[in-house]
Amino acid sequence: MKQSALALAVLAALSLSAPVLAQSNVQVYGLIDAGAEFVNHAGEDGGNVVRVISGGKNTSRWGFRGSEDLGGGLKAVFNLEGGILLDTGASDGAVFKRQAYVGLENDLGRIVIGRSFTTVYELVIKFDPLGFAPNYSWATGGSATRPSRYGMTTQFDNLIKYTGRTGGFTYGATVGLGERSGSSREGRKLALGGSWFGDGLGMMASWERIDGTPIEGTAMNGLDETTAYHVAVDYRSGPWRYTAGKRGYKMAQGRTNLADLRGDTYWGGITRTIDAVTLTGAVYHINTKNLPANLDADPTMFVARAMLALSKRTDLYLSLAHAKADNGQLIGLSRDDPGFGSTQSGITAGMQHRF
Repeated sequence: MKQSALALAVLAALSLSAPVLAQSNVQVYGLIDAGAEFVNHAGEDGGNVVRVISGGKNTSRWGFRGSEDLGGGLKAVFNLEGGILLDTGASDGAVFKRQAYVGLENDLGRIVIGRSFTTVYELVIKFDPLGFAPNYSWATGGSATRPSRYGMTTQFDNLIKYTGRTGGFTYGATVGLGERSGSSREGRKLALGGSWFGDGLGMMASWERIDGTPIEGTAMNGLDETTAYHVAVDYRSGPWRYTAGKRGYKMAQGRTNLADLRGDTYWGGITRTIDAVTLTGAVYHINTKNLPANLDADPTMFVARAMLALSKRTDLYLSLAHAKADNGQLIGLSRDDPGFGSTQSGITAGMQHRF
């Protein structure tokens, strides 16, 4: 009798918990991208190098994401995501450097807290003809070499982010708290913007500001302040896609004896899809400002890429790029790897798989 009562109690507990469990879901996902690259002017001796790279088309990553239905249209959401260096198998920074957040979502939008990509980043990558390729794209960050880097901030620590959607509009704002005693401005990061897509046309505008920390020895402990705005347009018609964008960058120096650092980045691209093959041509140019004439690099990069879709999850790609800078300034193709010449050319063949 006691055993029967215990069995009934267990069955009752399971029957009560089953609907709750059914309303929760957790997904393991990732993207694996590796290739081989040949690039010239890759060292101080000006020599060439052949290397295996991780993330020629998109950054390799893995993670967990999930949600729980809380009832009344409200959901709890979370995401833990880390980067992978596929050439060595090492973690790309902290275990969940890319994203680590928890939040709530309903018909009014989503709000999350933790570390994540910014509102500006999530808008801009939709208007990059190469889709934020770590190799050979300057839409979010310029060349890593000397005065050619006039980029934006892709992720914030200590953030609170809101994202909303209404019809074809996506909009939002992100604040990264500076967490400085006595000042809400020091170290604070702000990002906001919106986009609209409809009938093949897309448009976007965004803005961000990054406040630095006090610089000792300056009047009133001045702060460096970086601002960047973006405007872009994208049009798709059948197998064709046309994309153009601009970023205006300014770094107001906290030291009064230094000129503000300014630069405008322009890009454009054309994409054609033919069955399983996607062909893309793009150009990126940075108009550097407030520099002495002999340091005005004004770098330009030309890119061509072909992709072959083997399935919905697996692609092969071949990318070629050439970058040049004025006045003998150094230039590099990648936002992560510096170059050691006033020109640099590279070719990457790789494979990407999503799971």
